[in-house]
Amino acid sequence: MNKLIHINVQQLFLCILTVVTISLVPVFASDYEYEKNEYEKSEVDEHERDKDDEHERDEDDEHERDINDSDNNNVNSNHANLTYSGPDMCLECHEQQAHDLFDTTHYQWGGYANYMLNRPDLLQGKISGAVNTYCGNILGNEKACMSCHIGRGALPEQNVSQAQLENIDCLVCHQKDYKRKKVNGVMVPDLDNMSISMDEAVQAVHKPNRSNCLSCHAKAGGGDAVKRGDLALATANTHDFHYDVHMSKTGADLNCQDCHTTQHHHIAGKGSDIRPTDLDVPVDCANSGCHSSTPHDSKSLNRHLTKVACQTCHIPVFGKNASDSIADEATEMHRSWQSGSEHELAPKHPVLTKANNVIPRYKFWNRYSDNYLLGDVIHPDAVTGIYSTSKPDGSIDDPNSKLYPFKYKTSDYPLHEASSRLIAMDTSVFFATADADAAALSGLQNMIEQGMDASDSDTIKWVTTDTYQLLNHQVSPSDDALACTQCHLNTSRMNLQQELGYAPENANPNTCADGCHSGKKASEWKFGSFSDFKEGHKKHNEKNISCSKCH
Repeated sequence: MNKLIHINVQQLFLCILTVVTISLVPVFASDYEYEKNEYEKSEVDEHERDKDDEHERDEDDEHERDINDSDNNNVNSNHANLTYSGPDMCLECHEQQAHDLFDTTHYQWGGYANYMLNRPDLLQGKISGAVNTYCGNILGNEKACMSCHIGRGALPEQNVSQAQLENIDCLVCHQKDYKRKKVNGVMVPDLDNMSISMDEAVQAVHKPNRSNCLSCHAKAGGGDAVKRGDLALATANTHDFHYDVHMSKTGADLNCQDCHTTQHHHIAGKGSDIRPTDLDVPVDCANSGCHSSTPHDSKSLNRHLTKVACQTCHIPVFGKNASDSIADEATEMHRSWQSGSEHELAPKHPVLTKANNVIPRYKFWNRYSDNYLLGDVIHPDAVTGIYSTSKPDGSIDDPNSKLYPFKYKTSDYPLHEASSRLIAMDTSVFFATADADAAALSGLQNMIEQGMDASDSDTIKWVTTDTYQLLNHQVSPSDDALACTQCHLNTSRMNLQQELGYAPENANPNTCADGCHSGKKASEWKFGSFSDFKEGHKKHNEKNISCSKCH
């Protein structure tokens, strides 16, 4: 039944311009959507439905009040005398919340992907054919992936059952001091690495905070800061204002859900490479309640917002190191399976090329993406020869596109040459042996068992794959935002004219005036400095010559 969980959100941004993820794709739902449709078919039940909705909202409000706020340590009085009896004890009072969570992307590892250009009719996600440039796909090593998901060991199923509800581990998100480990394929409390007892853990549950979210999201891809490029464990507690102005304790000190709205345990927010979106609630700077659609004092800067995303100027680099963290928050830029492993003992992870303070790649994005699905025929880029697993869609001519910053990441990966299909490499084999060819062959055998028309004697070719990942975190203070000269009259960061389409239509490479003016005038309008550049544009504006006349 459709009901709204009221979240008490404090949004106190200190920088000029905020950056958050754009969420566009419909909520993944099964029983929830069925129930909603059944209600909509019957006008007779409308009055009862309204009464039920009001009752459930009251219950949700009471539940939210009961859960203690981690910022003020007000212990939930209903939990104060609890004794931990097992992970299913939460169901005694919170069965509805378990049903809500069951239908989420966090539990299901997948959902509807209507904003994917490739097969939007399919449920997509980690468990539904997604392939990336990290571990590729979970086929052959699903149990290893479970350690960073909210299940307790059993794979998610689409049909709800008591066993599936009991498989949900609520404390992953609702207790920052909870740790767990895998024993015989089941996730159990890791008391040796916990600072509190399990009784204390259930007595002091709280709303998810940064530490809860980052325990998985910062460590995705095999280690701290490896995958996303703009998230690291340091984000939870850093005081470095320049590291992340939104989440640092000396900045806005925001929690994740201050931007990522939650409803029925569904969470808003997605990037370009993430197939499903859990909650179709837009999250952006102008609609956040923190910034207006004209946040700058400069009219010129405000005009940029029609084609330039906030992230582009306010995340000048990613993979930053927090000044008060002893860890290295470098992020992975390339993964080489064929190079073996730098580890002598299992798990033998592949060789990673990592970097700090990386300049993003810039592309136009209309919030649709073309992502590869396992079993698809794939072709290399005509220019680079690289096989893309995820790329944003958009162009300078697309009115719905804006210029965004991306992490650009590559990897070598096995290809079934006869069919031009990527092979879901069996990472369990690689982690045990560091033998990339053996892992590729085992992966091919797994795909054959899944129905792929191939033979394990077929040729396996190693190719380079790439992924574009939208950047949304590690937002810098306004003083650190990009200056005009870093993008205009300078190609070291981005090539606006040759790569991004901003070259004047009537100009030759020497000057933007030659196509319209005499040689004498052309000499006058050659832009040797940024002040000349601005003055030239000012003259055109005074004559009411539109940007589209040249660009």
